[in-house]
Amino acid sequence: MKQKLIRITTVPISLGGLLQGQSKFMSQFYEVVGISSDKENLEKVGVKEEIRVIPVNLTRKITPFQDLQALIKLYKILKKEKPFIVHSHTPKAGTIGMMAARFAGVPHRLHTIAGLPLVEATGPKRVLLNTVEKLTYFCATKVYPNSLGLQEIVLDHKFTDAKKLKVIGHGSSNGIDTSYFDPSLYSNASKLELRKKLKLADDDYVFVFVGRLVGDKGINELIAAFKNILDEYTNVQLLLVGNPEEELDPMLPETEDFIFKSDKVIATGWVDDVRPYFAISDCLTFPSYREGFPNVVMQSGAMGLYSIVSDINGCNEIVEEGVNGTIIPTKNTEALYTAMKNVLENKEKFAAEKNVYREMIKKRYERSFIWNELLKEYQELEGTKD
Repeated sequence: MKQKLIRITTVPISLGGLLQGQSKFMSQFYEVVGISSDKENLEKVGVKEEIRVIPVNLTRKITPFQDLQALIKLYKILKKEKPFIVHSHTPKAGTIGMMAARFAGVPHRLHTIAGLPLVEATGPKRVLLNTVEKLTYFCATKVYPNSLGLQEIVLDHKFTDAKKLKVIGHGSSNGIDTSYFDPSLYSNASKLELRKKLKLADDDYVFVFVGRLVGDKGINELIAAFKNILDEYTNVQLLLVGNPEEELDPMLPETEDFIFKSDKVIATGWVDDVRPYFAISDCLTFPSYREGFPNVVMQSGAMGLYSIVSDINGCNEIVEEGVNGTIIPTKNTEALYTAMKNVLENKEKFAAEKNVYREMIKKRYERSFIWNELLKEYQELEGTKD
């Protein structure tokens, strides 16, 4: 009889998107149950991953009353299900999940850190987030930062003991399927068709950004640097793939104004499949302020793109300076402009190395490798006690 593994995320898109395929893989070895909010979408994830699911109303914001309700409900579920392992991902699911699992006496309580929002917080909010983080790790038996940089931050802030921490493989929560993110899947004809649809000229050099169009992704600096580029170069375009989030972290008004008025910026909004946009692009620009282990940088590398990234955990682990990308300081428009200019001045050189960028990702972050490393971690728990 298989041991029971319960995986908890705040929203279903994390369980079925960011961790796509992982639960289905683990169900070969464990009875896997998925817990998240949004019953309707969670059930779709359950069908896709071929696992049983249980809805619990978890919120992304600080909502004490709803959080207490979720904690009680989750505690009751765990007492009934009696899992061998509870593994949580995302901040709210981590805090509620690890507390409920500890109260319910679950022997192995694992939490993956895929980013720390507190890095950019200040004042009372920072104090609160620090406290919540410490509580989550206190209740967990093992904590998995998904990058070496995150592990350093956790240790620097003394959130937990080093013996609780481990980075799986070379980092990343789920790795990348390089057979899916493969530039050879896109013919020249299909790429020309998309370029034509987006009104790109044949000789336009395309910088691409993929992600939420928000302040802490560095979108304001990107637009400011790109404006400087346009003062010197004509056949260049900026492709923005993603939605703004006006409530949580809006762009500066002048940034938004330029994006929607300039014929040199193409904003696609949300797309279900980012691969065609990588396929027609030449270089990734990703000046984010904070990340866990960014899928975008792995994806672009697998699609053969050189990357300009900020010097933050995850990004500075995927990118090796001057080999598959350029690493710049955060919040630095001038450094971003200089890096973009260098790429334009040496575009033939960087274009010739596409296979190098792809092979670096395949070697370190192939999805099956990450899954098997995590499986080993689970299997090592068998026969051990809290």
